[in-house]
Amino acid sequence: MGDKTLNDFRHIPRKRFGQHWLKDQGVLNKIVKAAKLNSDDCVLEVGPGRGALTEKLIESQARFIQAIELDRDLVAGLKKRFIDQNKFSLREGDVLSVPLNAANGEIINKVVANIPYNITGPILRRLIGELCNPPENNFETLVILMQKEVAQRILAQPGNSNYSALSVRIQLLAKCQFVCDVSARCFQPSPKVDSKVVLFEPHLSLGHEFYEIGNLLEKLLKLAFSGRRKKLRNTIGSFVTSNDQIKEFFAYRGISLDQRPQEISPSNWFALAKALKETSVIKNDF
Repeated sequence: MGDKTLNDFRHIPRKRFGQHWLKDQGVLNKIVKAAKLNSDDCVLEVGPGRGALTEKLIESQARFIQAIELDRDLVAGLKKRFIDQNKFSLREGDVLSVPLNAANGEIINKVVANIPYNITGPILRRLIGELCNPPENNFETLVILMQKEVAQRILAQPGNSNYSALSVRIQLLAKCQFVCDVSARCFQPSPKVDSKVVLFEPHLSLGHEFYEIGNLLEKLLKLAFSGRRKKLRNTIGSFVTSNDQIKEFFAYRGISLDQRPQEISPSNWFALAKALKETSVIKNDF
């Protein structure tokens, strides 16, 4: 199996699928290492492509690898390449719609993915969930290779120019950790952008109350960050019935109405949404 190379796999990358083959062995090893695989793990690989990462996952201690691939030509090649691997199964289809369970009945607990950059948002929503909706599966760990700019926004801390509504959403749903940078040169063909690998550890204890508040928080984030240069008094103040109550709450949290949305931490954003919901100071038409 180790004699296979990218060039052995006769397939022309399709732009509509965002296909770029990761060929850098060092990066591939870092991805597998970040997943911390052991004999209890069942792994979901999204977009195996020609199987460079798949091979390393099969060689790891993981008990089972379930892959999902959309391109039917790649599916044929992957099945041929890994036909003798009992710990590997391949499902043809779109990761946004096909079942995410393992073909052998095992419970998948980890995800490894080199995702198409044009559907990063929908994939993250399905794998990690949303502020108003829990994910379908409770994955313990996800190691995802994504576009550099998106990763920077996800990892950004308050006050950073990359800090955004996406930063707040994802950091409330999961612990996020930078793994490594990935140059465009590490792919064949090279994409027009660089990438990063990010490790996600979802917060699995989020309850019903979180998602109820998350529904309101999603609205707050969309409104506030659509005018990210505006002060909070000019955004949040526009849909509350009592500025005095909000000002008092802000002061208690060490927040000023003169601050801008990118200066507020994820935990404070959630606390604000919770306070607004509990004090019923939101206008009815919000």
